[in-house]
Amino acid sequence: MKPVEVVAGALYDASGRVLVAQRPPGKALAGRWEFPGGKLHDGEAPYDALVRELREELGVEVLAAERLMRYPHEYPDRVVWLDMWIVGGWRGEPKSLDGQALKWVEPAKLDQEDILEADQPIVAALVRRAEQG
Repeated sequence: MKPVEVVAGALYDASGRVLVAQRPPGKALAGRWEFPGGKLHDGEAPYDALVRELREELGVEVLAAERLMRYPHEYPDRVVWLDMWIVGGWRGEPKSLDGQALKWVEPAKLDQEDILEADQPIVAALVRRAEQG
């Protein structure tokens, strides 16, 4: 089975909180929280996919982003490669365009949210990043 390629972005507000999105009803793992993003199209570069996904999902224009990490996560029926980016600049106000709930969470409190297991390495990296200032 071909691996699924996914990009996600960490957007921070002025208070240093990071945006998380709840998977909407009808999707796999509905009700769980994740970082905004989605699947790459065939032949699409990861940065381009990040820009497209955050525009489609949140209505924001990514101005700058840098890769935080890329790693595989194995589900029983597939392997997902997660490509996580820190969005250093964007224009617009994030809003739900995909039927998902959104909320801003302090990095140190991400472990209190029902975030997907696949995103746990990202949570750990964002907490370390926040601790380092």
